[in-house]
Amino acid sequence: MFDNYADLFTIIKTTEKLEKAYVRDVISPAEYEPACTKLIAQFKTLWKSLKDTVPDVERFMNAFKMDCPAALNRLLVSGVPATVEHKGALSSESGSAVAVAECVQNYITAMDSLKLNMVAVDQVHPLLLDLLSSLNKVLLLPADFEGKVKTRDWIAKLNRMGASDELNEQESRQLLFDLDSSYNAFMTALPNAYK
Repeated sequence: MFDNYADLFTIIKTTEKLEKAYVRDVISPAEYEPACTKLIAQFKTLWKSLKDTVPDVERFMNAFKMDCPAALNRLLVSGVPATVEHKGALSSESGSAVAVAECVQNYITAMDSLKLNMVAVDQVHPLLLDLLSSLNKVLLLPADFEGKVKTRDWIAKLNRMGASDELNEQESRQLLFDLDSSYNAFMTALPNAYK
């Protein structure tokens, strides 16, 4: 039990240090993203096994006097690396046909998976992460593009659920609707961006 608490403590502290290092430009986005993704995955795995004894991570942090607001945001609120959440992982492909094709592929894959009733969090979450990452590579899209905003909102919602939890029919339909409407907005934005 105490080993698990120590592991949780370590993951939170490490995430806080990683966030600070990234913000201070001590590490590159290429180094930051995989390290952060790994910490988020470790946190989710460990917390799932500790939910009975640690139902509230914020309370755990307060009990052990952990001042880690960046880790709290990254692990519990956002659930994705800052490079995915924002336009941090800039690519030379930005705005190119390759980046656009990747977005289209990720939209279609996510929508098709929902139509095939793949609604478990551990099935949907990676697809939405891929979609958000590919949307961020297309620089012609504004930061407040509805596809980015809705995808971020859904990722945050899924982060509050367990990996084996499933979207109910209403949630699944809403996600499919949001994906379809943002896909249409994406396709509409393309010709306007290249005028």
